[in-house]
Amino acid sequence: MAGPTRVSDYTDRVLSAAERIPPGRVLTYGDIAAGLAEGGPRQVGGVLSRYGGAVPWWRVVRADGRLLPGHEQRALAHYRAEGTPLRDGDPPRLDMRRARWDGTP
Repeated sequence: MAGPTRVSDYTDRVLSAAERIPPGRVLTYGDIAAGLAEGGPRQVGGVLSRYGGAVPWWRVVRADGRLLPGHEQRALAHYRAEGTPLRDGDPPRLDMRRARWDGTP
């Protein structure tokens, strides 16, 4: 029987960054990459697609505010429950100006 899977230091840092985002706020994939000074938006997205189920993945978003394809309804339920600012539309988008977290507690 295999033991628990060890993740890389980079993966751990991406997941930790996602966990720090407060409810009702978001960061972009690029924000996290810039904050870590390593990788880029695609690398952050890759980590979250493989390991993000245990962290608030819906708080890490596309820079244009569009909801993650294939996960729109699940993410939207989280945004509404947390009071994350949204823009009207069909489908709705995140209001990035109001929802983006500046990192302050």
